[in-house]
Amino acid sequence: MTDDLTLEEAMEDLVSAEDFLNYFEIDFDPSVVHVNRLHILQRYHNYLSKEALPEDEAAQREVYTRLLTKAYQDFVESDALTEKVFKVFHMHEPQTKFVPLTSITVNKKDAA
Repeated sequence: MTDDLTLEEAMEDLVSAEDFLNYFEIDFDPSVVHVNRLHILQRYHNYLSKEALPEDEAAQREVYTRLLTKAYQDFVESDALTEKVFKVFHMHEPQTKFVPLTSITVNKKDAA
């Protein structure tokens, strides 16, 4: 049972979005999670990578719960195509490239 484990140990055993949501006691709509589970977990990971975790385990739990709730809510209020969590969603967007004027040359044979 995860009650006897530290937060870090318990989190190592969590494998699915549902596991995380249940562990942190976050109410969720299974149909939202079913369609967006990987997106939710990736967004959660992205949020965690930008957050400084406190030393205290209770404070860490609060941060984990807050960020997972935020990641889940992103997909309650929006969808995967709009949120574009994964790189694949950015591949067909227009790309902006900069070509400095100094790199443009004229071939004299072609100019004549």
